[in-house]
Amino acid sequence: MAEKERDRRIQDMGTLKALAHPLRMRLYRALTLTGTATASQLAEQVDEAVSLASYHLRKLAEHGLIEAAEPGSGDGRERWWRPASDGVRIRDEDFRDAPEQIAAHTAASRLFFAQRSDMYLRFLDERPHWGEQWAPGAVSSEAVLRLTPAELAELTGEMLALVRRYDELGRAAEAAEAAEAAEAAEAAGEDAGDAEGRENVAVHTYAFPFRT
Repeated sequence: MAEKERDRRIQDMGTLKALAHPLRMRLYRALTLTGTATASQLAEQVDEAVSLASYHLRKLAEHGLIEAAEPGSGDGRERWWRPASDGVRIRDEDFRDAPEQIAAHTAASRLFFAQRSDMYLRFLDERPHWGEQWAPGAVSSEAVLRLTPAELAELTGEMLALVRRYDELGRAAEAAEAAEAAEAAEAAGEDAGDAEGRENVAVHTYAFPFRT
């Protein structure tokens, strides 16, 4: 199977609209977290009917956002999916040429923000249950800067590069931990368990100009 591209840049209206659907975005995010999954597994995660999940997964596949994956455990007769890239990028400059493009990009951006906001509100409700070890790192802050457009672009680039570095660090460490656990489990004649202490972490950043 071909290697996944790092980040896919979405530049056409069809793909943008395919992703900018509430259920499809939830399915895409869930699939990104699991790596590979079937429609049944994803339907359970998003609490929707399998037939509906299957339909929307096929729509994502039609636009190259997800692709067929090697069968995992379970019923091999069911189709397995994986994201076609490690992430997606949507840039304002790709959707400025016509009013309908601007409207579609705005609608998509509002949807993405609403879902991210829901994720953070859920964390706030669940924060006491995460324990003291997560408290120092789980923060929300706002900084008001005086920058030029070029300086803002430079800041954004540096922040994204930092997030990517920690993403790669976490993935490499998790792979090493899994290999070590599997080796130890094999020596003991047991099944390898999940790595402890590592959780999904959402990093949301918003940088934009405004006037009072």
